[in-house]
Amino acid sequence: MDKIVILDFGSQYTQLIARRVRECQVYCEIWPYHLKGYDLNSPEIKGIILSGSRYSIGDANAPSLPPQVLESGKPVLGICYGMQLLVSTQGGKVVHAQSQEHGKALLQVIENRGIFENLAGDIVCWMSQGGSVKELPPGFRSIARTENYEYAAIRDETGKIWGVQFHPEVSHTPLGREILSNFLFRICACRPEWTPESIIKEQIQWIRNEVKEEKVVCALSGGVDSVTAAVLTYRAIGEQLTCIFVDNGLLRKGEAEQVFSKMKEILGKERVIYKDAAEQFLSALQGVVDPEEKRKIIGRTFVEVFEEEAKKLGDVSYLLQGTTYPDVIESISIYGPSVRIKTHHNVGGLPEHMQLKVIEPLRFLFKDEVRKLAVELGIPEEIVWRQPFPGPGLAVRIIGEVTEDRLQILRDMDFIIDQELRKSPIYKKLWQSFGVLVPVRSVGVVGDERTYKYVGVLRAVMSEDGMTADWARISYDTMDAIARRVVNEVAGIGRMVYDITSKPPATIEWE
Repeated sequence: MDKIVILDFGSQYTQLIARRVRECQVYCEIWPYHLKGYDLNSPEIKGIILSGSRYSIGDANAPSLPPQVLESGKPVLGICYGMQLLVSTQGGKVVHAQSQEHGKALLQVIENRGIFENLAGDIVCWMSQGGSVKELPPGFRSIARTENYEYAAIRDETGKIWGVQFHPEVSHTPLGREILSNFLFRICACRPEWTPESIIKEQIQWIRNEVKEEKVVCALSGGVDSVTAAVLTYRAIGEQLTCIFVDNGLLRKGEAEQVFSKMKEILGKERVIYKDAAEQFLSALQGVVDPEEKRKIIGRTFVEVFEEEAKKLGDVSYLLQGTTYPDVIESISIYGPSVRIKTHHNVGGLPEHMQLKVIEPLRFLFKDEVRKLAVELGIPEEIVWRQPFPGPGLAVRIIGEVTEDRLQILRDMDFIIDQELRKSPIYKKLWQSFGVLVPVRSVGVVGDERTYKYVGVLRAVMSEDGMTADWARISYDTMDAIARRVVNEVAGIGRMVYDITSKPPATIEWE
């Protein structure tokens, strides 16, 4: 399959570049810029994209361009810092910009060929850099300019090396997808082969080759990642797979029953084991208020329960995990590959503890790609669109000690929030929406009576991948309906507030 390699120089937009490339149905991978342990000479690699960076040319410790990039002879597109690297490496001159250009700008296309094929005239683009190309290397020419930049886009005389001083990957560059598409198909001659059908076919074969006749166990959470990984693996190896669903008592209202029922329908009742361990988890959490301690206790208890159930299966060799590409990317620094891959906290300690080999069929997929795969696999819509849910469950949405009473209050509040938001057109645009129970009480009045009840928080954010998030602009009518219902219907809640903090600086979850 054709592949594009994106070299990461530390840009906040690197993942976004990858998402845009994949939206064009072309497979791509993000590699650290230094290329240690990586080889660009594979015939599958059809082109290279150089990301932007928080550095400028000439800064101390600024990343450099590995010689393998130009030596490979493959088409290259440099974005912002990536373009400046191409210029400075080949004899051009880059200086600190006298007037830095950040935000929207009007791009005047000089040469409507190559990456600007069928894009003549003026194009709105998003600029964000502190460096400026003062002099082009020999054999290069300007193909687009802005008011402040004579060399807003460039190419070399061979038509293999291209550079842009703006971000085609962001939504603020409306024709950015067309620019990237021109690079992929006109310059690199890629074929649009990255489809859900091709992914399923390829991964089924990979799973069979990897597992052979061995047994696989899956720690099923009920989220779209673990369910998709389980269904895909079941398609590949059938009854060699067994899923264990541990009910830790920290799930949302009706969630345990729904997940177990659906998975029995999908995989067959023999392939899914249900373990009710709610009492064990709540007992272990008694008196604990520190969020990190909660996570450790839940993780440790999960390992104990899961291991006990897995031992009953006999000789198991593999642990199936729903690790996705953002988990992999987060674990690889641009300054060197990490020895540790970040995994779901519940299963992170299981491979070493149980001496299992790990199989991760989704490790090169983004969340939206997992959902497309899930649809193709016939997974029910209510699971496909299930929002991300933290491994420790409602325990990290209750600030302070976790008790059965507080869990019931939060479940009831969360259920109403979900019901009301599902009526709104914004629901499918939300990355996450949920309630948080704050262990402080607030004075209220009901009739002639004074009340003193807990404060509930509504949290709803929009995001593409969870790495950054913005608070959702929910309508006043929807917020009003949520607040009225929660205060009237949920015993213990006397006041509702809406969290309007983005990530960063806050995290999506409160703990």
